[in-house]
Amino acid sequence: MIATAKRLEGIGEYYFSQKLREIDELNKQGKNIINLGIGSPDLPPHPDVIKVLNEESVKPNVHAYQNYKGSPVLRKAFADWYQTWYHVTLNPDTEILPLIGSKEGIMHICMTYLNEGDEVLLPNPGYPTYRSAVKLAGGVCVDYDLKEENNYYPDFAALEQKDLSKVKLMWVNYPHMPTGQLASVEMYQQLIAFAKKHSILICHDNPYSFILNDNPMSLLSLDGAKDVVLELNSLSKSQNMAGWRVGVLCAAKERIDEVLRFKSNMDSGMFLPVQLAAAKALSLGKDWYDSVNKVYRERRAKVYELLDALNCIYSKDQVGLFMWARIPDIYKDGYALSDDVLYNSNVFITPGGIFGSAGEKYIRISLCGSIEKFEEAIKRVKNK
Repeated sequence: MIATAKRLEGIGEYYFSQKLREIDELNKQGKNIINLGIGSPDLPPHPDVIKVLNEESVKPNVHAYQNYKGSPVLRKAFADWYQTWYHVTLNPDTEILPLIGSKEGIMHICMTYLNEGDEVLLPNPGYPTYRSAVKLAGGVCVDYDLKEENNYYPDFAALEQKDLSKVKLMWVNYPHMPTGQLASVEMYQQLIAFAKKHSILICHDNPYSFILNDNPMSLLSLDGAKDVVLELNSLSKSQNMAGWRVGVLCAAKERIDEVLRFKSNMDSGMFLPVQLAAAKALSLGKDWYDSVNKVYRERRAKVYELLDALNCIYSKDQVGLFMWARIPDIYKDGYALSDDVLYNSNVFITPGGIFGSAGEKYIRISLCGSIEKFEEAIKRVKNK
């Protein structure tokens, strides 16, 4: 027998990959499961974006390998987008690296900077891919708890009590997934000061800043941020382009050059028409974001009804593609509630425990579904 690499020890199959297979089996039994778990936008990109893709794809000279740093057109579009919406000035030639989705950037960063035994601060609750990428790169995961009573911000006093001598990276994510918590300027300032004091690179994952949020913010907009911050962003949520796989890494030239050393050995760039269509998506104005958020606002109102039917407690100040809610005391944890609703109401809701131990008493519901789907889910839960 050929054994798998040791780096896969402790790395399980992604939770949603497993759960989707179970849901498929239930559907084959005629259950017709309503899936409210995954944040995959069900709305299309702007028609002009699809038009650019169609027009560019039929040209005979666009099918070759592409520049490892991405098309200059796309890099300039990202720079303009950051300037317009985040008030951040970036050099498109040196401070922007397009990615085949920002999820690959998480792995690129970990593989670029981590040696065996290097420690990484990870949010709990937080996106599970951070943990997987750190482990695959040989790093050691060190949780920092995010608590509701502290607005899901890092507890810097508690962090200062830790031995930080081996910490090389710290993953942060605001607007936060899964809790929907917005960042504050004051917290970001503390974060930058903390990173400088301890020589830690802050890796900020920022894909949700346009969803149900009137004031998109980048960590790079703070003074001194480029000294210690790498920021990932994505078109998956803000432009309804999840399947197109277009993301970006923004950072100082030195950081971009370092990550490119790894990335250039892993892929050969994106299909040029996709890059040109993405550039068009980045040029869209406020009307586009308003139209997307109008839909999500209406859906969120239905999710409030569903959470009320489940007797959950939640804040209406959340932003992003999900609603995060504390479960009632009758359930041991979010897994118990999720299974109850799945097997007795044929509705799938994500248990908060998949995001870390701090999420065990919570659930998360995606806004990626039609009004009709939410209304049917509400009816099924009430009639259980």
